[in-house]
This record gives sequence, C-alpha cells and structure tokens, in this order.
Amino acid sequence: MAIQRALLLIADIGGYTRFLKTHAINLAHAHDMVSQLLEAVIDGAASPLELAKLEGDAAFFYAPLSEDARVDVTPVVTAIRAAFEHRKELLRIDRSCTCEGCTQVEQLTLKFVVHQGEVAFQRVKRFTELGGVDVIVVHRMLKNSVPIREYVLMTETLARQLAPGLREQALSLQEELEGLGRYTLRYVPLDELPVPALSLQPSALRRAVAWTRMTWRSLPYMLKLKQPCTGFRNFDMGSERVAGALQP
Repeated sequence: MAIQRALLLIADIGGYTRFLKTHAINLAHAHDMVSQLLEAVIDGAASPLELAKLEGDAAFFYAPLSEDARVDVTPVVTAIRAAFEHRKELLRIDRSCTCEGCTQVEQLTLKFVVHQGEVAFQRVKRFTELGGVDVIVVHRMLKNSVPIREYVLMTETLARQLAPGLREQALSLQEELEGLGRYTLRYVPLDELPVPALSLQPSALRRAVAWTRMTWRSLPYMLKLKQPCTGFRNFDMGSERVAGALQP
C-alpha cells in the first residue's frame, strides 16, 4: 500500500426535485439523464485527473501530486463544467420525450468539492482503491452550508493557490465535518468561472439517435431488471417510494 500526496475532487450532480413523479418512465429516464451527464463529467476531466469511482450521482477523481506541487483547480473545474453544460444543452435541444425525467434536465446542477492531502493507494486487480483521513474529509465536505446550488468548495490550502482575482472572491465559511472537527473552507460560485458560450442547433438525426440510445439504456429499468436511481444522494425521494413506483 503506497501513501502519496494527491488532489481529491468530487463532481456532484443535483437538481431533480421531490415532485418528480415516481413511475417507471420518469425514473428510468431520470437515471439515464444523470448517467449521460456523468459520462460528460468524466470526459471533461483531463489528465492528470483519474476516475477513482462513480458514487451514485457523483464522480470521485484523484491526481497524484509531488510534495512541492501547487495546484490551481480553476482549469480542471472549468473543463468539467464546460463538458457538463454542453451535454445538458444537447439533452435539452434533442429532447423527444415530455416525461418529467427528461424535461427536468435543465434544472440539473453541478457542484465540486476539492481537497488535497495524504492518500493511501491500494491496487485491487485492475482498480485503484483510495483510503485515508483526507479521502474522508473530501466526502464529508459534500454536506455543507454553502447557500448556493453551484459552486467549488475547497480547503483553505487550495484556495490560497487560486489565481489572483479569483482568490479574493473565494468566500470563507466554517464547517463542522462529522467526526473530524471544525474546518475553514472557501467556496467560489461557478458563475465566477469562465464557461464557453454554447450555440448548438437542433438536429433531427441527432434527436433520433438520442431517443434510440435512451430507450435502449432505459430498457432494463422498464423491465424491472434493475432499479433506477439507486445510490443517487441528490435524488430527493425515499428509496421506498422509488421501489414502490416499480411495482406492477
């Protein structure tokens, strides 16, 4: 088991409301929307970021760091956000279904929590498992009191490494992280970060391909071979209601 300094980043998708009706089509399509957006998030995460694992409606990344490395997380976050917004806009303009799982895609949001620290790396077959207190810290940061929906929340050390200008815009707050004590964290609204303007046009062919792909991917959930939205932390609905909606 190797111990190394690393950057830890979680990109977390949220925004589905509790008013999403719990029937099979809505849930299956909601699952597919989030899955496609997670794929975009992964595609947008450039080297040296590597995917540690998918965690429901979130993606957990890491990047090994040298002891003296300085990290400005802005380019990393900006690239992931751009890929997310591009895919969300494609899902909107290529929409051919009017169920709530599809029409609420415009409400889906993205937030980031970022930390750096000492991480234990353990190779298990072809997977790399991450462990250590700092891995726990970054996950505890997901539960916070940031008053906006889309943001980058980071530990104080990372905030000091932001580019001048953005560094001064990072707002401070104190958080009690469960079982870890009190931490000083800083957050930047995603609106403060640059994102490329989108000028996408509808395409009948692309819409047909998107509908076929979504139908195929949703089939196991419609046939009750799999349960949709399991493990989605930000899907604001009890698991009992989701399971009940899939009963004949």
